[in-house]
Parts: sequence; structure tokens; C-alpha cells
Amino acid sequence: MNILIANDDGVFAPGIQALAQALKPLGRVVIVAPESERSGFSSALTLDRPLCPIEIMPDVWAVNGTPADCVYLAVNGLFDVEFDLVVSGINSGANLGDDVLYSGTVGAAFEGRLTTHPAIAVSLSGAHVRNYQSAQDYQVAAQWVHDFIAQGLPQLPERHILNINIPDVPELKGALVTYQGRRRQSKPISSHVDPRGRQVYWIGLSGEAVAEPAKTEHHLQSDFYAVNHGYVSITPIQMDATNYQILQHLHEQLV
Repeated sequence: MNILIANDDGVFAPGIQALAQALKPLGRVVIVAPESERSGFSSALTLDRPLCPIEIMPDVWAVNGTPADCVYLAVNGLFDVEFDLVVSGINSGANLGDDVLYSGTVGAAFEGRLTTHPAIAVSLSGAHVRNYQSAQDYQVAAQWVHDFIAQGLPQLPERHILNINIPDVPELKGALVTYQGRRRQSKPISSHVDPRGRQVYWIGLSGEAVAEPAKTEHHLQSDFYAVNHGYVSITPIQMDATNYQILQHLHEQLV
């Protein structure tokens, strides 16, 4: 098996290093990741300047671009090899609910899926994750990903990926198939004056998760519920954002 790994935290991030080490028993692992952190870039591609991938060690490449750039390059001519799987992560912090709209981790996985490669996005969720500096801190999550892939990934329709969030807890309770939850409105922007007298702004923090009842007759829970209760959240998400429930009704109104 040939596995492509990307992320949005940068090629030297401990999460991607732990993931690569854990997946090596499954086959050849190639890392293609941004040269520095590119969080929040979603599926953005760099179109205004050339990209310069550099092999910093065997099968580890740094790119002066976005997470999606990295996957695009890797599956469209940077290598002669055909990849069997694209794994994006392990992200430092959760990608739950509405976060997936902005996530470079999810964007990289979607870029792989656009080229028909099976793809998953993996994030580690916890209060202290942002402070982790060692691959050892991601070992439990990385081993879970190894085991999940080794047992055989579920088949998904085209243009679908699995968004996986692993809680940072001493012992995982298991895994739940979940739906994508929702957040409340983001916090207000924060305004400051920098040392040179310029007015600057920080984007506000994400809003809190919306507490929702279980959905469908199978009582599926949200991704927020799963990680908050010690379960790995596995959410199938898709690129097609069309609301088919109102499509015909809107057509009748407007056409």
C-alpha cells in the first residue's frame, strides 16, 4: 500500500510525524506537507506563484503552499507512484461541526478525494493538544488510525471522505459514527493597537457547540457528543453541498 500523508500544521508538526511512524507497517508512507503552519486554508490552491516542493529527507517533502496544494502536487505528477490512500493529519486540535468549512486538514483530504483516492481527515481533540511538542503525545491517536486502516476502510461514494476526531483521553471508549454538529455564532473580533500605532484585529474564537438531540431512528449522535464522551467520532462528509430537500420546491418557485 502507498499512503500519502499531508496536514495543515506543517511538515515538522508532531502529529504528522507520529502518524507517519504508525502507518509505516502498512506500506510506503510519503509525507507532503506545508513548510510551515497553514491552518484555516480550507481547500485553497496557490495560483499566483509557483510552488517549490523540497525533499528534506527520504519520502518527506516540504511545500511552500497550502495543504490542498500538497495533495494536488503529490497526486498529479510529483511522483511516479499511484497512491492507495490519502490521510490528512493528525491535526493539533479538533475539526468538529462547522469547523470543517475552514479546516486545511479537511481540505487536504477532499483534494485527495477529488482525484478518486480514498481519503480521511484525522484530528486530535483536547484542551492541551495545542501545547503538544512531541510525537509521543499523538501515539495513541496514531495507533488508532493504524488499526482503523488495517482492518479495511469502509467504502464511500465518490467525493466523500471520513472526518475523524479522536479525543485526547487516557483510554478511548470506542468509536461512534456521527453526524456533523453545529456551533453557535463565533465570538466577536478583538481590536488592538500594535506597537507601531496601527489598528489590528483578531478573528474571534469559535462558538460553543449546539446541544442537539440524537438524529434519525438509529439515534446517531453528533461529532461533538462523541469526543466529549470519550469516543472517536467518524463522520462521512461530502463536497456536494446542495440541499436536495428544497431543490424541487425552489425550482417550482423560481422557474
